[in-house]
Amino acid sequence: MAEAHQAVAFQFTVTPEGIDLRLSHQALSEIYLSGVRSWKKRIIRIKNSVITGVYPASPSSWLFVVIAILATMYTRSDPSMGIIAKIQEHLPVSQSMSSQCQAVVSAVLFSTMLWLLLIFTMRLCLKQLLSYHRWMFEQHGKMSTTTKIWVALVRIFSGRKPLLYSYQGSLPNLPVPAIKDTVKRYLESVRPLMNDGEYERMTKLATEFESSLGNRLQWYLKLKALWASNYVSDWWEEYVYLRGRSPIMVNSNYYGMDFLYVTPTPIQAARAGNSIHAFFLYRRKLNKEEIKPLLLRSTVPCCSYQFERMFDSCRIPGSLTDTVQHWKDSDYVAVYHKGRYFRLKVYQAGRLLSPREIEFQIQRILDDPAPPSKGEAKLGALTAADRVSWAEARVKYFSSGINKRSLDVIERAAFFVTLDDEEQGTMRDDQPASLDNYAKSLLHGKCYDRWFDKSFSVIYYKNGKSGINGEHSWADAPVVAHVWEYVLATDSFQLGYNEEGHCKGEVDASLPQPQKLNWEISPECEEQISRSLAVAQALADDVDFHVLSFRDFGKGQIKKCKVSPDAFIQMTLQLAYYRERGTFCLTYEASMTRLFREGRTETVRSCTNESSAFVRALENGEVGTGIMTFHIRNPSEKHQQLYRMAMTGAGIDRHLFCLYVVSKYLGLESPFLKEVLAEPWRLSTSQTSIQQVELFDLANHPEYISCGGGFGPVADDGYGVSYNFIGENVINFHISCKHSCPSTDAHKFGDQIRKAVNDLLQLLSPNQKESNKTEESQPKVKKEQ
Repeated sequence: MAEAHQAVAFQFTVTPEGIDLRLSHQALSEIYLSGVRSWKKRIIRIKNSVITGVYPASPSSWLFVVIAILATMYTRSDPSMGIIAKIQEHLPVSQSMSSQCQAVVSAVLFSTMLWLLLIFTMRLCLKQLLSYHRWMFEQHGKMSTTTKIWVALVRIFSGRKPLLYSYQGSLPNLPVPAIKDTVKRYLESVRPLMNDGEYERMTKLATEFESSLGNRLQWYLKLKALWASNYVSDWWEEYVYLRGRSPIMVNSNYYGMDFLYVTPTPIQAARAGNSIHAFFLYRRKLNKEEIKPLLLRSTVPCCSYQFERMFDSCRIPGSLTDTVQHWKDSDYVAVYHKGRYFRLKVYQAGRLLSPREIEFQIQRILDDPAPPSKGEAKLGALTAADRVSWAEARVKYFSSGINKRSLDVIERAAFFVTLDDEEQGTMRDDQPASLDNYAKSLLHGKCYDRWFDKSFSVIYYKNGKSGINGEHSWADAPVVAHVWEYVLATDSFQLGYNEEGHCKGEVDASLPQPQKLNWEISPECEEQISRSLAVAQALADDVDFHVLSFRDFGKGQIKKCKVSPDAFIQMTLQLAYYRERGTFCLTYEASMTRLFREGRTETVRSCTNESSAFVRALENGEVGTGIMTFHIRNPSEKHQQLYRMAMTGAGIDRHLFCLYVVSKYLGLESPFLKEVLAEPWRLSTSQTSIQQVELFDLANHPEYISCGGGFGPVADDGYGVSYNFIGENVINFHISCKHSCPSTDAHKFGDQIRKAVNDLLQLLSPNQKESNKTEESQPKVKKEQ
């Protein structure tokens, strides 16, 4: 029970002479410093709340307005048109205050009201300006005069040096599309997937819905849009994520990889030391709101609300629905190593430990010979299986005593850390297979050595490789990717390592040992853990994964052909799928809606009439250089149009989803909505883009490129495909499916993608030399040993 004594601030015993109180100076010092640190953060939050609250003005502008009003008063003019005098008449002041002093107080009150009115007006104007989206539909380099004036006005009303959350009050609300527009776009999206009879039946269902039930449901949705900040996001989080009762491992969680070609250090503890320190540096910037808000084209702000629950958060299981709990500023991380859980404090006397000190503490955990408690080793499997079983087990076995205290440590931690005893990464002897194993390990591990409920978990492998696993309910992948980019860059380019591969700096040898968590696992609980592990293991074993790092050419060559790189890849995926299956399928591409307050994602239905016509023409040998422009430019432009419409609130699927939720609340059945929501996404895709390109110098250090990340298949008989463009010359694909489906194979689909990419480029650029594909455009990098 040594760990329990470390947590006690003082001890006392009752004696015949009274109470004998023995104070612990170290514990009281820690309490004092913790309080000081807490108050400093509270003051910073209050300061940032004031700055954000008056944005786009600044607090100092209040003084300017006051001085200006007082100056005009001394020139015997009345800018208030009598309002100051009215305020002075009704001012509840003491008789001892002079009339001149009363006039000054009245002027200050009027100045403050005028200042607040100006702020409200500026914010309203900025909100109206940000509701303009025509700029997105204009070609790059061909900005209209109207858009140029709009850009100038946005920059004027945006103020200077915005904090992370400065724009939140000025972002427009997500609009509710008209029923007729959504139905029309839906029918257009499913036309290439249906024969004439099926399409006629669906058209009839859609028409009946539009003319009857749809209008009633739409009324409720518009009412919600007037009342709520975002008519989609809360229902999306609740019903798509938190009410899902199936395992979140594979089905919901996603992962991000380390650098593709290099490992900054082969020492596991050192890599953990640098990056854990970098995570807390990021959290400090996040708490101070020093992270720059995302601005599209350096002008248009995106919503930042998803950042709020990045750290110190955990998904808590429930029998009907889960919840996301967020705490304030945990000063430790929860660490898993060889079946044992530890509490590792990263602050000492109010000071963030240096990377070298964190490495020292991590090494202590690695060297700790203590065996796991009975039933502890595979405890994490509870978070990997179905949610109902985990919720019941949590209430029954972890709601009191030592188990609750240890579980609280994990759930309240800043984030979760796994010290994996395996080696992963790009192995020289078999690079493709090693990347596949690496991806599977990050996605599900051994099914019990991750805590899948945490907002994110970081994995450090025995050979120094690392990766991240994100829980999906609280935020989307770009938010986790943002912190991951910062950590990778800070680890390698700012903190660095010494010649031996250890973190730089000195170590305070008096640091207390990391605290091992204790558990009392009953035989019944062990049985539940075993059942959960069996469910999770079957799910993990069924996942077929393939990581394709395509280096023949990249987006640089695609852009030379005057085609959108994203549209090019989407056409590639349609061609690859058609060649494998001989048909088309409902295709999901994720698009963000963060141009609106509390926006998350929308669906781009990438399988269109134009793309399917192009694929059929190509496969039938009808596409030649003479008609290439029509067949390729058409689907590319259509895809870009759909993507822009999704980003600007004119998508299909979130509107239909919310209409379905309203129908369920009203107890009404809609055959149209029921059929729409039941359609499987056999091809689920997402592009992962680098958001902070300034952190990486790919021109001088092309080896420092991440391999991106991926996710599991959405449909049992479909594919999940994540892709990212690295620099100008690399495209990475992460392909997932299920072994249990005889018609899917991740590696075969990868081969089809590779062939389709080359075929499309050859069609766009028939005179391209082979050397451009294989040598000139391939980055010169040092491969790992």
